[in-house]
Amino acid sequence: MERQQQIKKWLTGLWSGAEFELEAASADASFRRYFRARRGDGSSFVIMDAPPANEDCRPWLRVQGLFRGAGVHVPEVLAEDLGRGFLLLSDLGNATYLQAMSADNAAGLYADAIAALVRVQLASRPDVLPAYDQVLLRRELDLFPDWYLTKHHGIELSVSEREGMEEAFARILAANLAEPRVFVHRDYHSRNLMYIARGANPGIIDFQDAVYGPISYDLVSLLKDAYVEWDEDLALDWLIRYWEQARKAGLPVAADFGEFFRAYEWMGVQRHLKVLGIFARLWHRDGKDGYLRDMPLVARYLRKACERYAELSPLRYLLDRVEDKLTVLGYTMDAGQLAGGAR
Repeated sequence: MERQQQIKKWLTGLWSGAEFELEAASADASFRRYFRARRGDGSSFVIMDAPPANEDCRPWLRVQGLFRGAGVHVPEVLAEDLGRGFLLLSDLGNATYLQAMSADNAAGLYADAIAALVRVQLASRPDVLPAYDQVLLRRELDLFPDWYLTKHHGIELSVSEREGMEEAFARILAANLAEPRVFVHRDYHSRNLMYIARGANPGIIDFQDAVYGPISYDLVSLLKDAYVEWDEDLALDWLIRYWEQARKAGLPVAADFGEFFRAYEWMGVQRHLKVLGIFARLWHRDGKDGYLRDMPLVARYLRKACERYAELSPLRYLLDRVEDKLTVLGYTMDAGQLAGGAR
């Protein structure tokens, strides 16, 4: 409540004499919260509340300027108080892609999201955003054994299991780091894309963790979304449409779609390992259980990719352990069906 009182005092200073109502708008997986201020004249604005002890508004402001310069729709900054961690932003509404999508409009909304992503990538240049380098990619991979396997499922890896996982991790990192580099939103999915009824779609939010990294990363976030599942053929069609637009625009995607698809798949493995670890950490460390229901979909994405590439079989085996299954002679059965089988 103290932060809300500070926000009200700040707004009163900005809007001398104006009447307004303040209501909670949303919160995310960090310490940031958002409030919507409605004024008596019917206008509305969004206030980002980012406590300086826990959050820094400057990365958000930096990326906002880069993305706005790329010609995509991001919130406009109307006022700021960095000392207290307050930003006054234009209101993009409260309908996310996830909430607004239907069978009738999904194709158009995804076409808009792909076009916006191409514009962001075309604006890319090195040495502006933090590098999505081997150190960061590896740190994210470690979330999977530390939080998802050990903390969430109580699985302790044997020496051979850890060696197999490390071998798979090395292959994943090599594939990820071989990709061309562009600006990467890092969470470009249906909860961070706003549906604009009258205006340019999508409105893009939650971009403060953007980096300079693999070109396929945001496609994975978009098309292998942790919060909504699309038929694989439909997602593949959207991926091909991106690849065609990217080539036409001069982005450095592989000339062979098969090569691009493999890079996309392996980037997805890295992301889904990370996401499973993050969702587990949000529950066990932060007490946020809202993401637990999204774990099965992420695990399915991961399993499908691991089943397509033999080099990832050590990870597939770990998923078998999580699901209380063992694979014997090519057949997968519940562990309980294996009389006296070793686990």
